[in-house]
Amino acid sequence: MYMQLRGLRGLARGRFFYQRLVKIQEEEGGRSGGGVGGSGSGEQAEGEEGQEEEGGGGGLVIPSPYLERPVLDKLLEEGCGPWGVTFACACMQGWRATMEDFHNCYPQLGGRLSDWGFFAVFDGHAGSAVAEHCSRNLLEHILATGAIDPEEEDMERVTDGIKDGFLAMDKHLHGVAVREGWERGGTTVCSTMLTPRCMYFGNLGDSRALLCRAGRVAFSTADHKPYSPAEKERIERAGGSVTLQRVNGSLAVSRALGDFSYKNVEWRSPCEQMVSPEPEVTVVERSPLDEFLLLACDGVWDAISNDELCQFVSSRLRVCTDLREVCSHIIDLCLYKGSLDNISVILVCFPAAPQLSPEALHHEAELEDLLESKVADIFEELSGRGEDPDLLSVLTVLASTVIPGLPPGGGLQSKRNCIISAYYQQKEARKLRLSQDTAGSEDSF
Repeated sequence: MYMQLRGLRGLARGRFFYQRLVKIQEEEGGRSGGGVGGSGSGEQAEGEEGQEEEGGGGGLVIPSPYLERPVLDKLLEEGCGPWGVTFACACMQGWRATMEDFHNCYPQLGGRLSDWGFFAVFDGHAGSAVAEHCSRNLLEHILATGAIDPEEEDMERVTDGIKDGFLAMDKHLHGVAVREGWERGGTTVCSTMLTPRCMYFGNLGDSRALLCRAGRVAFSTADHKPYSPAEKERIERAGGSVTLQRVNGSLAVSRALGDFSYKNVEWRSPCEQMVSPEPEVTVVERSPLDEFLLLACDGVWDAISNDELCQFVSSRLRVCTDLREVCSHIIDLCLYKGSLDNISVILVCFPAAPQLSPEALHHEAELEDLLESKVADIFEELSGRGEDPDLLSVLTVLASTVIPGLPPGGGLQSKRNCIISAYYQQKEARKLRLSQDTAGSEDSF
C-alpha cells in the first residue's frame, strides 16, 4: 500500500515539475534558441525535506531539496587520449538545491602510465564535501597501493589495487570527516581504469558505467541498493534494517565512501558494516569492436535505461561530431524525461564509435522539417479555435501524434529543443500578423 501511494506521489511530482519546466521555458521566450540554456542560481523552495503538501491554492508545494527554478548551466569539457580515444563530460545542477556531483577525466595518467587513463563520477549525498574530497584524492590512493604496474599488467593485482585504494580512501576520509564534521556525508563512485589491454570498472553505489560494443550494451555495472539480497543480509548482520527500500529507512544506497554513521560497529570489518566502502571491480578485456563507454550518476539512470541510452548515443554520434554536444543532449533528454537530480555524464569514444553519416544527417533534417510542420499545424488548429496556444498545449497535442523517425532511445523528448524553437517561430509569426492586421485596420479609418 505504501509503495502504491509513493508511486502515485512520484507521478504527481513528475507532472508538477514537467509543467513547471515548460512554464519557465515559456517565460524565457526561447531566449536560449529554443533550448534549456543557463538560468543562473535557483531559489530554494520552502517546505520539509521529502514532503509534499497541499498549498493554500490546492497546488503541490515543492519539497525543499528542489529549487523553484532549475539551474540549467552546463559544465562541459573534452579531450583525447592515446590509441584514438576521445572523451567529453557534461554536468548540470538541475532542480536540486545544491550541486553534489564531481568527476575525474584523466585520459593519460602521465609518466610510466601515459597509456593508462582514469575516469570517474562521484555522486554526493548529505552535502558535497565528501564527493569533492574523494574526487581529488581517490586516484592517488589507488596508485599508492603499488599495484598499478604498466610493465607487467596483472589483472588480479590491479583489481586488488583498486579495491585497496577505495578502502584506503575511506580510512583516510574518516579522519578528515571527524575533524571537519562530515560524518553524515557520503558519495557513490563509479570509475573506469582504462589500459591498452583492459577496462577495470570499480563501482560503489548507484552511479553506473556502460560499455557499448558492436552497437549493443556489452557490459554495465550493477547498482548497490539496500533491498538487493546480499546487501540486505550484510545490513541486517550489522544490526541495521532495510525499511522503505533504504538503510534504516534513510540511505538509498548500500555502498559508499563516507556515511560513517552507518559504519560504527566496532567488531565488524569495514566491508561488513551496514554501508560498505568495498567497490565491486569487474575486468573487461578491450576489443576492436568497442564503440564507447558511458559513466553517469543516477540522475541519468533514473530517467533512461541502459539500452535506450546506448541507442540514443549511437544515433547522436552519427549526426554530431562534437562529443560535448552529445553529452549536452543526454542531459537535456534526462531533464525532459523527468530527472530531478544533479545530472553528470562522461562519454569516452573508441576508434570503432559510430561516425558522422550523410544518410543520418539527411534523415535528421527531414525529421526536424516534419516536426516544424507538425508544430505549425497544431498552432494553426489551436489558433483557429480562438485560443492563444501555449507551449504546454502544443507539446501535449504533439505527444499524441505519431511521428516516424524519432531518435532511437530518445523519442520525442530528445527533439524538445527543436520543437520549442519551432513553437517560438510560430508565436513570433502570429504576433507579426496580428500587428500588421491592427495596423491595416487603423489605416482603413
